[in-house]
Amino acid sequence: QFPFGRRLPCDIYWHGVSFHDNDIFSGQVNKFPGMTEMVRKITLSRAVRTMQDLFPLEYNFYPRSWILPEEFPLFVDEVRMMKDGDPSWKPTFIVKPDGGCQGDGIYLIKDPSDIRLTGSVQSRPAVVQEYICKPLLVDKLKFDIRLYVLLKSLEPLEIYIAKDGLSRFCTEPYQEPTLKNLHQVFMHLTNYSLNIHSGNFIHSDNVNTGSKRTFSSILCRLSSRGADVKKLWSDIISLVIKTIIALTPELKVYYQSDIPAGKPGPTCFQILGFDILLMKNLKPMLLEVNANPSMRIEHEQELSPGVFENVPSPVDEEVKVAVIRDTLRLVDPQKKKRKDVQQHIESCKNTVNVRYNYFLCYRCQTLEHVSEANEELLDAGPADRRECGGTPSPEAGLPSLCLKQVFPKYAKQFNYLRLVDRVAALFIRFLGVKGTTKLGPTGFRTFIRNCKLSNSNFSMASVDILYIDITRRWNSMGIDHKESGMCLQAFVEAFFCLAQKKYKSLPLHEQVASLIDFCEYHLAALDEKRLVCGRG
Repeated sequence: QFPFGRRLPCDIYWHGVSFHDNDIFSGQVNKFPGMTEMVRKITLSRAVRTMQDLFPLEYNFYPRSWILPEEFPLFVDEVRMMKDGDPSWKPTFIVKPDGGCQGDGIYLIKDPSDIRLTGSVQSRPAVVQEYICKPLLVDKLKFDIRLYVLLKSLEPLEIYIAKDGLSRFCTEPYQEPTLKNLHQVFMHLTNYSLNIHSGNFIHSDNVNTGSKRTFSSILCRLSSRGADVKKLWSDIISLVIKTIIALTPELKVYYQSDIPAGKPGPTCFQILGFDILLMKNLKPMLLEVNANPSMRIEHEQELSPGVFENVPSPVDEEVKVAVIRDTLRLVDPQKKKRKDVQQHIESCKNTVNVRYNYFLCYRCQTLEHVSEANEELLDAGPADRRECGGTPSPEAGLPSLCLKQVFPKYAKQFNYLRLVDRVAALFIRFLGVKGTTKLGPTGFRTFIRNCKLSNSNFSMASVDILYIDITRRWNSMGIDHKESGMCLQAFVEAFFCLAQKKYKSLPLHEQVASLIDFCEYHLAALDEKRLVCGRG
C-alpha cells in the first residue's frame, strides 16, 4: 500500500475509491474516470430513461422513476392520472437519496404527499421509484442478488459477468406494503448493512443457508422446482449489457477529458456491483449499480458487549476471491506477451509444416520432434502449460475463470441499441478543447454547419435559441457547474429534438438513427475533402 503515492510506475494500480485517488500516467487502473458519478441514482436513472425513450420494451427492467425535487410536480400529476385511469391501483413508492449507500435515508410511501420535502430533498436530491410489491420469496423472505461485473475496456467495449454472486436476505417474513408495515426495514430493504443489525440475521458457514448465500444455491433451488434457470441467466446477461450500454456514452466523455487521445495515460478496468431483484415471475429488475462494491470477506462478531472480532465469511470468500483473482488474470499485462509468444510458436509450427516436404530425409525425424513439442505446448491445459523457458505458467493449477465474457461475445444482438454512443462520438468531436466535458455555443454551431442541419426552416438564429434554452435548463438542474456549456445529456436532448423535426413520421429510435447516419455521412465527406486538400 502506498497512501502517499508511488514514484516508480506500476503495471496495475488498485485504487480504493475513484480514478483520481492518485495521478497516474501509465499501466492500468481499476477505476474509470466518471464511473462514481455515472452510477449515482439520479445519473443512472437519467441514462436509463434516455434508453427507455428510444427502446421502451428493451429497457423495461428498470422501475418507473422520478427525480426530486425537479420532477415532484410531474410525479404528483402522473400518479393522479394513473389512479384516475385505474381506481384499483394502489401503488407503493420507494424514495432513495441520490448519494446514499447501504440503505441510508431510504423510505417507503403510499402517496406523493408523504414525501419529506421539508428541506431534506432540496439539500439532498433523491430518486422516487415504483416499489416492486411482488418479489420472488425464498423461505418467505425477500432477497436481492449482488452480481459482479467486470468492465474490462470501454473502447472496444468488453464486459464479463461472474458466474456466481451473493443473495442477500431480509430478516423478517415479507408482506406486501401496507400503512402498518411500511417502516419495517428488515422486511422491505435487502441491504446487508441494515439487516446485519437485526436479531434474526443468521451468519452461516454453509453457502446454501443463512441471511447471505451464494446465488448459485438459489438457482439450484429454483431449478429443482422446475424453473427455467437458463432463461433467467439470459435475462440477467441482457440486463447487464443494456445497462452498461446506457452508461458508456457519458463514460467516454469523462474518459477523453481525463485521458485525452494521443497523450500518455493509463488504461482502465473496473469491477461493478449490480443489485438485481427477481420478481415472482422470475423477471430480473435492476435496483442500482455500485461503483465500489464491498470486497470484504469477513464480518464482525461481538464476543462480549462492545468487543468485536473479524470472523471469516465462507460465502463472501467463495465469490469475491474468485472475482478479484480472475480480474487480475484477465488484465495481467504479461498475458498478452505470453499470447504473442504462443502465436509466434504457432507461426513457427506452421512454417515448419510447410517446409517439411522440402527438407532432406535425414532432417525429417528432427522436424517431427520439433512439431510434436510445439503441439504439446499449445495443447497443454492450464494446469500443465509451461512457459518457453520450461517454467510453469503463472496460471498453472488455477481453476477455470469464474468471469464469463458477454460482450463482444453477444455484440450482434445488442449493437443496434448503441445509438447514444454514436451521438456521444459527435459530441466529443466538436468539444474542441481537450480535457473539457461541455460543448460551447461555437462548437454547437460548427456541428450544425458541418452536418448541414440548418436550412430556411431552421436558421442559425434558431440554432442559438435551441442551444441557450436546453443548456440553461440542464444547468439549472445542478448538473456540474465547474464549467459552462452544454453537457452530453443536453446535447442528446437537442439531437433528439433535431431528429424529430427532420424525420417527423418515424418512431423516435428511427428518427435518431436516420439523423446519425445523415451527420456521419456529411462529416465523412468533409474529412475526405480535407484529406484531398491536404494532399494537394
